[in-house]
Amino acid sequence: VEELITAIGNYIDHHNQSPKPFIWTARAADILEKVKRARRTLHKRQSE
Repeated sequence: VEELITAIGNYIDHHNQSPKPFIWTARAADILEKVKRARRTLHKRQSE
């Protein structure tokens, strides 16, 4: 666990040296369709 914590900390430190703003590119309709598809798959697997 200690190695994981160190690795995550190193990644964050490296990433924060040249941060870029997050730009949302997905349309809401696309996200909702993916959620619906995931729910159908989950429901199907739970019913098996």
